[in-house]
Parts: sequence; C-alpha cells; structure tokens
Amino acid sequence: MTILDLSSHPVAAKYAVLVDVGYLYAAAGEVLLGAKERKEYRVAADELIQALQKHAETRIHGELLRIYWYDAARDRVPTVDQRVIAQLPWVKVRLGNLNARGQQKGVDAQIRSDLEALARHHAVSDTILLAGDEDMVPAVEAAQAYGVRIHLWGVEPPYGTNQAERLVWESDTVEIITADFLRSFFSRTPVPVPVPAAPVAPSPAQVFAARTPAAVKPKAPVGQIAKLGPSRPRVEEVGEHVAQKWILTRGRDNIRDLLPGPILPTVIDTELLIEAEKELGHSLRPYPEARVWLRDGFWARVYREFEIGVGVSSK
Repeated sequence: MTILDLSSHPVAAKYAVLVDVGYLYAAAGEVLLGAKERKEYRVAADELIQALQKHAETRIHGELLRIYWYDAARDRVPTVDQRVIAQLPWVKVRLGNLNARGQQKGVDAQIRSDLEALARHHAVSDTILLAGDEDMVPAVEAAQAYGVRIHLWGVEPPYGTNQAERLVWESDTVEIITADFLRSFFSRTPVPVPVPAAPVAPSPAQVFAARTPAAVKPKAPVGQIAKLGPSRPRVEEVGEHVAQKWILTRGRDNIRDLLPGPILPTVIDTELLIEAEKELGHSLRPYPEARVWLRDGFWARVYREFEIGVGVSSK
C-alpha cells in the first residue's frame, strides 16, 4: 500500500496517537534482539515516546491531542516504567490486566473504546494507530464512519508480516517503523553478577557499622535550637521495610527494573520518601542525610532479594 505523507494537507488536523505497547515491544524485541519475552530487554520508553511524537509531527500537519499508551500490569498495579511514563506531558497511560501467564487482558477493548469515542465526539480528525491485531478493525471502521482518517503504523518484521492483513486493508494509510528507528531505544537486560554469600550472614549492627558515617551537622547558631533528626538505623530500617512491601505488592519482575541501581527514577524516589514518612510519622525533608540513609536501606533489601550484596546510595 502506498504511504501517504499528510504534511502538505491544506487543513490543519487534530490528531491522537494510539500505541499498543504489547505489540510495539514484542515486535521490536523480536526484530532487534530475537527476544521472546519483555524481561529479556529494556526500553528507554520516555525517549521512544518523544521520537514517535516527533515522527508523527512530520507525517500530519496539525495539533497533537495526546498520545495514548496502552499497556498491562499485574492486577493493574503500574510498574516502575509505567509510573515514569505517566508523568510525561501529553501522554495518557491506559492499563489492562496481566494474568499469571503473562497474557494481556482488556487492552484491545480499551483501544477500541477510545478510538471510537474520539471519533464520535469529533475530538480528532486523524488517528495514528500503532497496532497489529485484527480486533482493531471494527473500531477502525466505526471511526472512519465518523470521518476520522486512520493511519496505521507497524514495526518492521524480521520476515513476512506482524500485522493482520485486514487491518492493513481497512486503514487509510500504512507506514512501517524501521528497526533502525527503534534500535537505540532497546537494549538487553543486564544480568546481575551474584556475590558469593558469606558463611554467616552479618547482623544488622555489623552492616550498619560498615557504612560510611554521616557527615556531622554544623552546630546551630547561638540562640537557635538544633533540630534532632531521626536516627540512621531507624531510617534504614524503614527503607528496608518499604522495599519489602514493594517486592510483595509489585513483584520481583517489576522491582528488577530498578537494577542495577543505586539511582532511583525521580517519581519512584518521591514515592519512597512519602511511604517512609508515613512509616515514621513525620517529615524527612529537613534532613537531607536521612534521605540518603533511606535509599541505603531500600537498596540493601533489594540487593539481598536478588543476591547481589548490599549497596549504598550515591544520590
């Protein structure tokens, strides 16, 4: 099918970009890395979204409504990456459920619902759909009936095709995103190198004693009373407790996304602080050193979970 460049379209369009992340990641992982499962690779999703947005701007002359990012998570609890993506401007994260077999449930239904609703309410004149499932066809036809043009994007397959033939037929224009375009955003997941376990596990006191002492806080000026901050062992204990809660609620696969550390994404670092303040019952914001101890405790628990030793935050 001929690719149509709409950059010369005389009337300014208003458009949305709908991305089936399961299709995008699986197709890109296969063509770039020969990977079969998402845990085999990492994606610089924020950079990828920016690149897709810029590419859309070269294809459609008009105003972007927003990018819809359709993904799945176990019990719809967002992963680390999904929380970071949700903070991006002009991006709406939609989550379906991920069952015990790693299968997405409810994602296609969300895409179809949004595609039809955007068309029915005349919110857009054009829609870029990055997907490959034939289940999208009825929604494509419904949107077209409301006058919306559908521009189907696909990922370059290693051979044959990775999009339903009928979906290709029904779309107004079709474009293939090349492997070269996607290559810089995908990389293999690094395998942590296990640290041999010590014959006898060190006690918390020994672990804490091995840490670098915190810098001595300067004395308060005359006439002022220095604030007494929380103790380091207590803060590290809370950091470990929060890490344990995250492992239990979000699962080892999602926590693995944080490795190798020790820098946390800003949105996750903020969540850690909020959770710790709830545990402690008071604010840690006046005590910068306490935030470092908090991260140390968090990473100590995460590293033990994956048997790669005890780490110290560098942030």
